[in-house]
Amino acid sequence: MGATSLEIIDALRRVHDPCCAERGISVVDMGLVRSVSVEGGRAHVELMLTSGWCPFASKVIGSVKETVEELPHVDRAEVEVTWEEAWTIDRMSDDARAKLVFLPEPVAVANRDDYIAAHNATTTRGDRQ
Repeated sequence: MGATSLEIIDALRRVHDPCCAERGISVVDMGLVRSVSVEGGRAHVELMLTSGWCPFASKVIGSVKETVEELPHVDRAEVEVTWEEAWTIDRMSDDARAKLVFLPEPVAVANRDDYIAAHNATTTRGDRQ
């Protein structure tokens, strides 16, 4: 029996986005995996990047390919970046979103220093991780 798309996606949960590795956020949780298909022993993975200027693109592609090819019943993995749709934060898992702090638009913050102080106090108390 060959590998399934779900097994590949599960394996890719061990591949971390280099920008978020310290927070344990995988390429799956970041929403970078657009699609996975398997035919025979060949796997095909489509990735999206958060930016066309991502300096870690080759590292992500290489790590995804290596991880998929380590799976039993996968003889070869093809990994490609697709630009058919733009990556947005809506693709992120709830877990990834909880681990990242998204700042509001600058116009939404009346006093930058107060905002930062309040955020640092919350982080220091351990309310956020």
